[in-house]
Amino acid sequence: MGLSEDIDTVVERLGRELDTRARARLEQLGSRLKELALRRVVSSNHTVMELIVASHLLSKGFEVDVEHVLAPDLVCDVYASLNGESLVVEVETGFVPPENSTDPVAYRLARELSKVARYSAYSDYFAMAVPPFHVLQLPYIIFLPPEERARWGIEYFKRLIDVYYKKPPVKLEELLMAKLHYVYVVLVDALKLIELTAREYFVIFVERPAALLWRAGWPLSELPVGGASAELTDLMLRASNGNLRWEDQMRRPLSPLKPGYESSLMLAGFRDL
Repeated sequence: MGLSEDIDTVVERLGRELDTRARARLEQLGSRLKELALRRVVSSNHTVMELIVASHLLSKGFEVDVEHVLAPDLVCDVYASLNGESLVVEVETGFVPPENSTDPVAYRLARELSKVARYSAYSDYFAMAVPPFHVLQLPYIIFLPPEERARWGIEYFKRLIDVYYKKPPVKLEELLMAKLHYVYVVLVDALKLIELTAREYFVIFVERPAALLWRAGWPLSELPVGGASAELTDLMLRASNGNLRWEDQMRRPLSPLKPGYESSLMLAGFRDL
């Protein structure tokens, strides 16, 4: 099947779980994506993930748009609004272009960090959507409260981004104020997603791999040396426990993943799996 046929199939399957109004809107979004596909503006795997995210948000009562213009030179994948608040979602499939075959992790880190910096300024909440086989290459510093980033080396990552993105460059102020609230792990095969807060995602997917890579000598996950490392570890631990005044920590507490509690998997619609 071609991309247009894939979109029709995905919209039809997702629509079975939506009410009449949400299903009609999803069909409109599918039609828009088919038009963009004919113009070769969107790719197949990226488009299917957009539809899954859009369907999830429609089911929660959001008004949803895809390929939404935020600024003259900036278009986001999914834009949603509810009760006067807005959410921007950017889909990242983990693709690395051939010209970055010798620096794939540095490329992904620069790309993903620059996206958080650029896009999160245009909404109250910002989320990234990824397949389960791609772990976001975000540095520890983006999971810290904005007021802590300057003293923990945000300039290092600014220089890294500058290697890859210069037109336009990402400003230091954008990195200092960047916010990531949620990560959606999208299971395309099942047309479902798992919604995690940024701190849930950090603890589950990033924290231990980053420590392992650091011990192996990978500099992009390196923590400050000496006593500063222990202080930073304590700061991140307190952030993950919700003890800091950090916006995305206050909005939704971590659901304990043990019997008797409703986990993020359940919230994402996996009760019956």
